[in-house]
This record gives sequence, C-alpha cells and structure tokens, in this order.
Amino acid sequence: MLQYQIIPVTALAQNCSLVWCDQTLDAIIVDAGGEVEKLKSVAQAKGLNLKAVWLTHGHLDHAGGAQDLREQLGLPVIGPHPEDQFWLEGIEQQCQMYGLSGMRNVQPDEWLKEGATLQVGQETLEVLETPGHTPGHVVLFHRAQKLAWVGDVLFAGSIGRTDFPRGDHGTLIRSITEKLWPLGDDVRFIPGHGPESTFGAERRSNPFVSDSVLGR
Repeated sequence: MLQYQIIPVTALAQNCSLVWCDQTLDAIIVDAGGEVEKLKSVAQAKGLNLKAVWLTHGHLDHAGGAQDLREQLGLPVIGPHPEDQFWLEGIEQQCQMYGLSGMRNVQPDEWLKEGATLQVGQETLEVLETPGHTPGHVVLFHRAQKLAWVGDVLFAGSIGRTDFPRGDHGTLIRSITEKLWPLGDDVRFIPGHGPESTFGAERRSNPFVSDSVLGR
C-alpha cells in the first residue's frame, strides 16, 4: 500500500508529504517547500529510501527546497507542468517579497503533463493538469486507494487563490469540477495547506465549489 506523512514546512505551513510504498520502502517527497533537514530526518527515521521530489506547482512554499534535496541526495525533481517554469525561476525573488530565506530556484529534471504516470516502489499515481491557481499546476492521484495530492487547487472549505500572476478563477473552478469531481466523492485529498478532506464533503459544503453554489 501507499503510505504518507504530512510534514508542515516553512512559515507558510505548507503540507509537504513524505510518501512511500510499504513493500519496498521507496519514498518520494511531494512539494518540498523547505526545511530540508527536517524532511531528511523523518525519512531516515522511518528507514525509507528517498527516490525523487515531485512538485504540484512552482510556488516557493511548494518547491523552495527541491534544489537542495537534489544537490544533497541526488534526487531528481519531477514536475510540475512546464507552464510553471517562470515560478520556479523566481523562487528566490519570491523569498525576498515574503521576507523568507533559504529557498532556491530549481529547474526540473522532468516536466509533467496530463496522462503521465509516476511510480514509487510498486505504487502508481496518475497526473492531471489542473491550472487556475498557477498555469502549470498538476494533481497527483492514487486511484487504488482513492488519494489525491491537490497542492493549492482545493482546500477543506476553500479553493486556491487566483490573484497571482497568470492565475484565473474560472479556469480553477473548471479544474476542480471537470478534473477532480469525476474521480469520485469518496476520494480523500491532501491539500497544500490545512486539514485533509474528501471531494464529497467539499461538494456538499465548500462555499466556493459546492454543488449548491454552482447550481449543480
């Protein structure tokens, strides 16, 4: 089975995830936003073999630690979609704006696009393109266990901001309703910030994308 532990990082309390296959103990880090020593320490304590860093999008709190992990452990950085390259190239500038430090620009070893699959040990995740919060945002979906890593597309009771460069509210709503909802109400998702939830719960009560709000 696929196992995971959420590890909040940075002053922005981003939900970085350590994700591993319990058969092989191969592991990856989803959205390595920073605090690299903490991430390495948790993985080592669990006896995991870190294999890669996967990114849902290019904002500093999700990608700012990826370059350090690549250099220190030789991990490939995979994702997001190439439309987020300008964000990844501007991480250090973003740090200055937020008064943060220690995060670095990164160039992925591999970009992700709709229909791609990712492997960790014996477990496979699917890639969905979900623009709106950023133009190159992706969601990672483990169909067997109905788990989704949604970055900053959707939160428990909220949705991602769209006032950043190249964000778009209408596009974000379509990504949620056309890409996420069809996966099933029973899918549990790990958001970029805050508690986990299910798509069904958000369809019932989320004030931005519930079925009643959208007239569905």
